[in-house]
Amino acid sequence: MAETGRIRVAKDKAELVKALTSADGGTGPFQTFADVIVFAAALGAKHKKRVPLGEISKREPAPIGQEHFLSKGYDLVIKLLAIVEVKEISLLSPNDEKYENQCLRIFEEYANGGLEILQTELRGAVDYSERLLLIMMNERFNKNLPEETDFDLSKFIY
Repeated sequence: MAETGRIRVAKDKAELVKALTSADGGTGPFQTFADVIVFAAALGAKHKKRVPLGEISKREPAPIGQEHFLSKGYDLVIKLLAIVEVKEISLLSPNDEKYENQCLRIFEEYANGGLEILQTELRGAVDYSERLLLIMMNERFNKNLPEETDFDLSKFIY
């Protein structure tokens, strides 16, 4: 179960999370670990990929205090993902640690699923920013395309 107020990262995804940030002289497209985790959670939710964490990263990034997410308004994403997953409005209870931990666990698992997707998509990339842009453009334009169907030649028959 998640520590109250902390968002954990799986140990096998820690290097990717660090590489995606511009902190400490990095060249990643995100400013903070919280930004990376929220993006990954949204990606995981979009693809309905929720993966348990397994071993937790103890160092960079160590479990991230929830205040980093609150200060950017990301607490809404955490709660929305939990409500959509569980379909239970009681998860919004601000005074129940059990519900808070459940929201954080769901969020962490979606983030872990999104990080798995990113690991695959970014494999071999030199510039993560460019590759992420391509991924987002692909998602955007695929959404607007009609579903692929076999080419129907019957309209050419008289």
